[in-house]
Order: sequence, then structure tokens, then C-alpha cells
Amino acid sequence: MIHDLATRLLHGLDPETAHRMGMKGLKAGLGPRQFGRDPDILRTRLAGLDLPNPVGLAAGFDKNAEAPDALLAAGFGFVECGAVTPRAQDGKPRPRVFRLDEDRAIINRMGFPNQGLDRFRARLERRAGRSGIVGVNLGANLDSEDRVADYVTCLAALQDLAQFFTVNVSSPNTPGLRTLQSSGALDELLAAVAAVGAKAPVFLKIAPDISDADADVMVSAISRHALDGIIIANTTITRPESLKSDKMGEAGGLSGPPVFARSTELVRMVRKAAGPELAIIGVGGVSCADTAYAKIRAGANVVQLYTAMVYEGPGLVQRIKAGLVERLQVDGFASVAEAVGVE
Repeated sequence: MIHDLATRLLHGLDPETAHRMGMKGLKAGLGPRQFGRDPDILRTRLAGLDLPNPVGLAAGFDKNAEAPDALLAAGFGFVECGAVTPRAQDGKPRPRVFRLDEDRAIINRMGFPNQGLDRFRARLERRAGRSGIVGVNLGANLDSEDRVADYVTCLAALQDLAQFFTVNVSSPNTPGLRTLQSSGALDELLAAVAAVGAKAPVFLKIAPDISDADADVMVSAISRHALDGIIIANTTITRPESLKSDKMGEAGGLSGPPVFARSTELVRMVRKAAGPELAIIGVGGVSCADTAYAKIRAGANVVQLYTAMVYEGPGLVQRIKAGLVERLQVDGFASVAEAVGVE
């Protein structure tokens, strides 16, 4: 409750200042802590990884791997850090993050601001040997002349230090990045990534704005290059008619409840096309137990969230987990895995 109150107080600051202060609190050990283990019904597996629960933190919150253990201690089943790029970069000019309070949503045009691969790697080296599932979101520099090489460089440098990796070709804020989702470019990228021979699972993160046909192309590419799974989905460049905030016209990627319907539809579609073996992480509009459970029933093995924490605070993860336990039990499931794709 104290941490959720702090979230509401931080809401009075501009979004990036609020986030920076929240990260400082986490690094200082002031974040929430879960005492005791999660109920066994929440334990699940994702691409060979054993998770204590299916609720993860999406990339973008801990861009520089500064506080993954504090976030795991708050109750997340896994944490994804990044995006990291080979060279440090400032990203796009500020202001570049906008709260759409009436819609409980966010628009950002950050452009992968981060401190670079060397500092990211040093932090992961310091946590080597600790428990907990920590993944890395891989990106490309804004001014890169060879984006495929950027992904390969980051993956090769970090492959012994994380439990999974995400090839992020779906951010709308790096000009031209989403062209890597097209079939020829995607094959070139995934072939180069596969050649690294990563020792941990590798996922592809896609945009919610792709067509149904493009989704099939990506599933086929994942199979051809033996990736371990897919993350559905990143932020959207569309602006649904339901939006109420006067900030809806800001450029960038929209996240939160307005993304829920399309991202969940894509989860359902990909699960049907790929079958039961492909690992799927469902992201986009997860804000309560109902939305998390809906993505699982649509076909996601696990879910991630970020935007909802901006509005609800870190206590949200515990509320979602408690609600999932109730829903699984009411529906007669003994585990999360039994509910995956039942719809």
C-alpha cells in the first residue's frame, strides 16, 4: 500500500522524472518485497525456463539492468531488461513520454535511450549466479549502418549472462526498424541471430500493427530459424477511436488498455497457427487478473506488463497473481499450463 501511494505521488511529476525517482528507490532497496513463495498453481515453464509465476515485467522499465533483482523481489516471475544497443545513446528529444490519464495509457517515442552494451554487461556480470529469470531486450542504435550486426553484437556479448533474449524489431521509435519484420529482412536477421548459437531461449517481439498474413510469415520464420518463441506485442502506432485524452495526437507508440484487443487477437491467431509447442509471451493492456487470464486462455504461456504499473503501482503484480489463482481454481485447472489456449 505504501508503494502504491508513492506511485500516486510520483504521478504528479513528469513521466521521465517519476520513472527516474522510482528506479533510484529500487536501487536503494526501498521497493516492495514478497515474503514467501508463490502458490504451486502459478508455477509454469516457458521455453524450458522454470518460472514461479506467469507475470513478468516487460522491457522498457529497467532499460540498463540497474535493478532486476529488486523487481524480482517485488513478485514478478521474470524481468526483461533493455532495450540495450551496442553504443550508448540519448534517444529522441524530450518530452517523449505522455500519460493519457483518461485512457490509462501511455504514448512514448523514447528511441531506445540506454547507457550502452558495456555498462549493461558489467551489471549483469555482477549478478551472475543469482537466482531469478532475467531476460534482455536487444535493439539497434538509431544511427546504425548495420542493424543486423547490432543485434548480433549484443547477443554475443551477453549470451552467458541472461536467461532469455528478445529480438526487438517492433519498436516504432527507431526509424526503419520495423522494416526488419518483412520476410526477406527478417530471414537475414534471424539467420544471423541463430548463427550466434545462444545458450538461452531467443524470442522475436512483433508489433500489433502487422497484418494477419504477416503474422503467419513471422511464425514460419521463427520455425525456420529455430527460435524459441514470440512476444506479442509491442506498442501501436494506431490511435483507436475510443481514446479520450487530448494527448492522443502525440507521435510514438501507444501502450495500455487500447492495445489489449488487437494484441490478444494476435496471440490467439499465432497459437492456432503455431500449435501448442511455441512459447508465447502475451503483452499489451495487461492491467488486472481478468486481462492476464484472457491472454493465457487465448494462448499465451505467460504475460508481461508495464504501463498498468504507472497507474496502479507495484502492488498490482500481487493483485494479478491472487486473481489468477482464483480464476484457475474456479475453472478447475491445476496449473497455468492447463489454461493456455483453451479458447
